[in-house]
Amino acid sequence: MIRKIVIAIVYITTVGMYAQDGTVSPYSFFGIGDIKSTSTVENQMMGGIGVYADSIHINLKNPAAYGKLGLEVMDKEGLVTYTAGVSNKQFTLKSFTEEQQSSVTTLDYLALGFSVGNGLGMGFGIMPYSSVGYNFVEERTNTSGSLTNVYNGTGGLNRAFYSIGYEIIQDLSIGVTVNFNFGTLESERLQQVEDIQFGTFDRRSSRVNGFDFNYALNYSPLIKGKQRLHSSIRVNTQGNLVSENDRQIGSFSVANGVTIEEVEVNLAAQNLSNTELKIPTTTTLGLGYGEDYKWFVGAEYSFQQMSSFENSFLGAESVTYEDASSIAFGAFITPDYDSFSSYLKRVTYRAGLRLDKTGMLVNDVDINNFGITFGLGLPLGRSFSNLNLGFEFGKKGTTRANLIEESYFKLNVGLSLNDRWFQKRKIN
Repeated sequence: MIRKIVIAIVYITTVGMYAQDGTVSPYSFFGIGDIKSTSTVENQMMGGIGVYADSIHINLKNPAAYGKLGLEVMDKEGLVTYTAGVSNKQFTLKSFTEEQQSSVTTLDYLALGFSVGNGLGMGFGIMPYSSVGYNFVEERTNTSGSLTNVYNGTGGLNRAFYSIGYEIIQDLSIGVTVNFNFGTLESERLQQVEDIQFGTFDRRSSRVNGFDFNYALNYSPLIKGKQRLHSSIRVNTQGNLVSENDRQIGSFSVANGVTIEEVEVNLAAQNLSNTELKIPTTTTLGLGYGEDYKWFVGAEYSFQQMSSFENSFLGAESVTYEDASSIAFGAFITPDYDSFSSYLKRVTYRAGLRLDKTGMLVNDVDINNFGITFGLGLPLGRSFSNLNLGFEFGKKGTTRANLIEESYFKLNVGLSLNDRWFQKRKIN
């Protein structure tokens, strides 16, 4: 087990050294940034659905799944599972007049889950929750001449979590995850007028933290022989985040960018030094069917009252919010997970698709996201550990109303390492 832990640490550290900002999406300008996937590579490659639970993989989206962790494969001795994932995302940003390409590499999650026996499982870890990483230019013409605004944004929120799941009776599990969200959101607007020596800047920073909870209920009875129905309901409660804010305004030299004057804005006088960010509750319904460790097909529907979201300090004038929703489909097949003669028969093949209505309207245009996913789960030796590879093609936004169409290709790599915990050593 020690060797596996060392391999995981080296892997994560090596990739993390080269990880850059989590996004280059212009849509991270809005809200709290570009919301990241909160699932492992295994789930992401099935369209991101979390209704399926088994005994050898951590399910980050569904805390009730921890109740199955270790069952059937490790008997009563328990199982400890280490999981980590990284991704590289290639962006193509296109408007009516130009096209640009960029990429980012990020550590997506790091988690540990373990069974303590009798249908009780726990886990904890850390992952990014949102990322801000935009840079774009807006040009206008007014009575004073050509006006140029340059917008920059960095930062994002991270999430530390603790989960517990319990199988109340056979095939019926409940679970809860406590999430602590924290991070800094920073934005800057530089403005200059044609033939004017000095420009102005407006810099804002929000230090954000707060909790939310994810409750889950799973019911997965055998229906016919070894075939099983999977159903779940999950409620991610409203995130009540507190934001401590700062703002500086001033002027700079257009010729060399040197700051000429900088003033700290008295936000307390405007009741903006400390504000609240309320992330609306998300409810997810899932349904699927399959045979344990062999095949599965399922779907999920999520909805969120995003129309109640507001960011009074970092809010943008060009965006409004309406209720959000998402529908996703996913499936996997493992020809023969116990095959001795063929490695390819032990490989798990996954695929899925999803359509997200983000709830953002920019310039009165809906910003939607569509993605197609597929991937492989590659067994490591004869153990329950595996290397997971995933691929996703997608598109977000549109070129209508002077907006940006964001096409992307995402490569995911994940490790799921399993072993017994607190195993007693025998001496001959």
